Amino acid sequence: MKKFLSLVLAVAMMLSLCVFAHAEEFKGEVKVWVAEAVVDFTNQQIEAFKAAHPEYANMNVTVQAVGEGDAASNMITDVEGGADIFGFAQDQLARLVAAGALEVVEENNAAVVEAENDAGSVAAVKMGDVMYAYPMTSDNGYFLYYDKSVVSDPSDLDAILADCEKAGKSFYMEINSGWYQTAFFFGAGCTLTYDSDADGNLVAMNCNYASENGVKALKSMIKLAQSPAFVNGSSASNATNLGAIVDGTWDANTVKEMLGENFAAAKLPVVDGFQLGGFGGFKMLGVKPQVDEAKLAACDALAAFLTSGDVQLARYNAVQWGPSNLAAQQNEVVKANEALSALAEQLAFTTPQGQYPGEYWALATALGDDIIADKLDNASDADLLSTLTSFQETAGTYVK
Repeated sequence: MKKFLSLVLAVAMMLSLCVFAHAEEFKGEVKVWVAEAVVDFTNQQIEAFKAAHPEYANMNVTVQAVGEGDAASNMITDVEGGADIFGFAQDQLARLVAAGALEVVEENNAAVVEAENDAGSVAAVKMGDVMYAYPMTSDNGYFLYYDKSVVSDPSDLDAILADCEKAGKSFYMEINSGWYQTAFFFGAGCTLTYDSDADGNLVAMNCNYASENGVKALKSMIKLAQSPAFVNGSSASNATNLGAIVDGTWDANTVKEMLGENFAAAKLPVVDGFQLGGFGGFKMLGVKPQVDEAKLAACDALAAFLTSGDVQLARYNAVQWGPSNLAAQQNEVVKANEALSALAEQLAFTTPQGQYPGEYWALATALGDDIIADKLDNASDADLLSTLTSFQETAGTYVK
């Protein structure tokens, strides 16, 4: 009898293992949308994924070239007809979640993402405490390029300006841009974000510019604009007599050509006791909710693979996309890229850019223009608070 029971248990275990193995296997269709620049790379990595995961060796994966912006818009318009896995930028996360286009990241995968990627990219794929996507890059944001024969201390804005003034060089920063302007406001502890619904309509604003911290940020911007070294701008190709510039990775080669052996890069400096912050930009992969649990498991596994450290490093080598994976960032090849290393350090102090109305950018430009035109130079703290109160109230009217 005992032998019989043992045999029954053994057969039952074998059957359960067979069912489990079958449940893991997936042979169906999976559609992937990525930017055109990485279509070939993604196809190569999918073949490597299949070779490493025999249970998915027979699934048919179609990779299509759809840019991050179009992918998000298409998914929101037609979730069912959209891709199963798709790349998008962080400013589309809220809209995609609201539209039901993103599956929550599987718990074990979420733990790996949290442990292996930089803090900025992890924050970018979350709403609250819930993770909705897999970080793929940390390579969009701004930091400091400088001439190391001119700037002796890149960590302090006042010191940078003093060095540039002494050498007769220019310090470039585009303070009438809503993107760069947040370096001061966010760095000083202020917030300005918008919430949106599934249709992309703005439904709420969260802002505390009209505050002591906002006044502090505004006074620091005014002081910067008063420096003889200051030039409003962020395009290295338009810069002359460059001592330092707040810019991004896209201008690395231009700055290198300008500065030659004196080329250097660093995170943004500290000013008036606070670290300059600002916006950070990240690319990520999302997985669409699935009715078929086996397909969902396959999509999760593939998305996790395509955003793993090894693949991020390979992607950097192939197309120079900067990794969010901490180990990949420490690879000697990536670390040799001065711009990416500076950006990686700066992104720890940034806020992922969400969705902003077009009117916000014009409002921020107007504020910056007033600073550049010296209209706020002699304003009292009370007057500056009034200016920021008006700014904040106007920004709130963009919510429909």
